[in-house]
Amino acid sequence: MSLEVEDVMVEEVVTIDEDEPVSKAVELMNKHEIGCLVTIKRGKPSGILTERDLLRRVLAESKDPAVIKVSEVMSKPLVVGKPHMDVEDAARLMFKMKIKKLPVVEKGRLCGLITLTDLVRVQPQMISILKKLSTQEITPKRMKKVIDYYIA
Repeated sequence: MSLEVEDVMVEEVVTIDEDEPVSKAVELMNKHEIGCLVTIKRGKPSGILTERDLLRRVLAESKDPAVIKVSEVMSKPLVVGKPHMDVEDAARLMFKMKIKKLPVVEKGRLCGLITLTDLVRVQPQMISILKKLSTQEITPKRMKKVIDYYIA
């Protein structure tokens, strides 16, 4: 029996409305000690705001986090997985899309989040899958640190 995304995902996902100011997002990320927030528009997941988004689109451009809205700097469109998706398929999707965090959505409703680190930690065979993927394709730069740390 293979492991499914719902077996590994975190179910308590911290979210923020995309119309909120970036300063509120930073406050939430610090409070919960997390590296991303799933953004919500009219009750549905609409994007993701990561530490990298904040560095590239707020700090590097000297924008005021109290003024700029989350929707202006979040990553979109949102790439999502499904709860009953095989973890290997989730890893392939993340590799292909060059992402380290995959929100899990079912029938338009956010039900979890899985990260590349979660995949590597829970399933030793995932290491061989990622090793294979990293030799077949160029490892995406933003995934390289996790791959090198856990796989190399």
